[in-house]
Amino acid sequence: MGCVYFVRHGQTVWNVENKICGATDIALTELGHQQAIETGEMLLEQGIQADEILYSPLIRAAETARHISEITGIPGRMEPRLKEQNYGKWESTARDGLAFRKAKEDFCCRYEGGESMLQLAQRIYNLLDEIKEEADRKTYILVAHNGIARVVNSYFYEMTNQEYAAFGVKNCAVVRYDF
Repeated sequence: MGCVYFVRHGQTVWNVENKICGATDIALTELGHQQAIETGEMLLEQGIQADEILYSPLIRAAETARHISEITGIPGRMEPRLKEQNYGKWESTARDGLAFRKAKEDFCCRYEGGESMLQLAQRIYNLLDEIKEEADRKTYILVAHNGIARVVNSYFYEMTNQEYAAFGVKNCAVVRYDF
């Protein structure tokens, strides 16, 4: 029936500092740019083909997608629904902070000015439903964020809340999902 590929953006300064990036627009580090270039080269070497790259509007994902597109020749298009979850008051705080981990257990929580996991799931599931409709004709590469990776994985696989919270992909990892 078709597939979709998911790629997390390259490394950012806040990844190195163990801070929550969320909807904050943080640029790639030099290593992050190199990771994106190497990912594009790997996709090309492995013969992975796609019709289009859909990417988050945040610069870290947009730059990752640009590098991949330049190397593979796959055209890219910004997709606003791929923007990372807004973690409200938790943005720029420690990713492994105890209070944040506790707050993530409540999927309805909007983090005082942010976006709940349920709101995030709605927009990502809607996007994946649209992609699924075209999966027999088109293949996409989604370039986005770790929070988006969790939701994408939960679309394809059953997960407990604990598995969901613990799930993540490394910078510039490529994950294939079959519909």
